[in-house]
Amino acid sequence: MKDNFDVFFRRKPALMLVSLKRNTRIRYGSVLAKEVDCTYSHAVKILQTLEDLKLVFFEKKGRIKVIQLTKKGRAVADAIENIQQLIK
Repeated sequence: MKDNFDVFFRRKPALMLVSLKRNTRIRYGSVLAKEVDCTYSHAVKILQTLEDLKLVFFEKKGRIKVIQLTKKGRAVADAIENIQQLIK
């Protein structure tokens, strides 16, 4: 049986936002992909969509792109966590 959370959200994008919110250390695409259990290429596709929605932004540090939540992204992550708690 599916987790009730899946009824409301696509799991991987929602988990990415919540993971970015919960962890304050520097976040890279490959690390985030491992945390939400998806391939790097799938994570990049999701992150591009989240960037288009202005929920995340990328900051270039040398050869690496660091992923950070925007203010709007943090608000969405908070809402996802609230809903997650309500349906447990």
